Amino acid sequence: MGKDLNGVYIGKGYRQRKDGRYEARATINGEKICIYDMDLEKLKISFHKKRSILIESQNAVIVTLNDWFNSWFKECKAPQLKSDVVRKNYKTKMTNTYCSILGDKILNEISQKDIQSATNELSEIGYVKRTVSEAFSLLRECLEIAVLNDLIKHNPCVGIKIKNDNLYAERRVLTIQEQEKFLLYAKESYYYEVYKFLLVTGVRIGELSALQWNDIDFENKCIYIRHSLTTAYFDGIKFQKLTSPKSYNSYRTIPFFDETEQILKIWQAKQNNCKSKIKERWRLPSELGDLVFTTTMGSPITRYVLAGHMNKIVDEINRDECYKAIEEKCNANPFESVSPHAFRHTFATRCFEKKMNPRVIQKLMGHANYDTTFSYTHLYDEYVKDEVEKIGKFI
Repeated sequence: MGKDLNGVYIGKGYRQRKDGRYEARATINGEKICIYDMDLEKLKISFHKKRSILIESQNAVIVTLNDWFNSWFKECKAPQLKSDVVRKNYKTKMTNTYCSILGDKILNEISQKDIQSATNELSEIGYVKRTVSEAFSLLRECLEIAVLNDLIKHNPCVGIKIKNDNLYAERRVLTIQEQEKFLLYAKESYYYEVYKFLLVTGVRIGELSALQWNDIDFENKCIYIRHSLTTAYFDGIKFQKLTSPKSYNSYRTIPFFDETEQILKIWQAKQNNCKSKIKERWRLPSELGDLVFTTTMGSPITRYVLAGHMNKIVDEINRDECYKAIEEKCNANPFESVSPHAFRHTFATRCFEKKMNPRVIQKLMGHANYDTTFSYTHLYDEYVKDEVEKIGKFI
């Protein structure tokens, strides 16, 4: 080995065969390379490429997405999060979505196409856009750190499109007529004051759930937003914990609007009545403080509690609409489904409709950016038409 047919040395691992072809051979950690070419220089280039690829692949760490995510989350992400409940919530969000589809794939074999396919699949099986977006943000952050640790050459989370199929449901807002109808049907329910409070404050559901009686200042007629309640379910067990609000701007003071004081005093009497009736069976855990909004048994009023009750109200409205349509022999006017978060959108929209200063609305909503506040507003066709008519002619 090492010589051509004339006996000239051409390099270790090379030789020229009797048929004139040059041959290159090597064994790298048990793996054999054997290639041929009539051109010695081309052979050497090909040989060096194959040798480098083989060495690189043998030195590479074989790690799956599941392996890397678990390691990254434990060492990098988890320490940044507020509590065990938040950590479990974040981890579950990722393991139930992208890790369930791509978790067993080798990290450096995951392509942009794989991630787009997984994203499409999540939308198709019923995950809303918000959930997919949050899980995708985790995946992108996780893979960015994989790049920095030389586990992959580039982050494949580029150009991913998330379907907007559920965008309307997430951005639902009540018109004035719908708002009045919903409250009319909710009037005899235990949660009537809760719905009115959401409509006159625009607080997030986590902020509502965490609100303490010492956050209510009846003397100065304002509400201090200082906490949020995180609720999550893991293996069928419910975890709840008071945490700080969503962001720095979420710490804010909301003045009493309209009926706010009356709403709170009626609710306080209602809550005290429930406490006196069940006494030692009052369920409110001491670590959650003196909550303003509790169920009849003392548990925090959360998104899950309100969503179930709101669905019943909507069903009742639609049932009556169907009966009315049959009696009047006309088409029913269905009441679209509504989530607790829709009341926050509704509050922002009402504020804009009443000409409130946009920067004041931003502060009341607890948003860092005005663009976020404006995205919460939904000015309906009738309102836009009225505004256009006020302007008159441009020319």
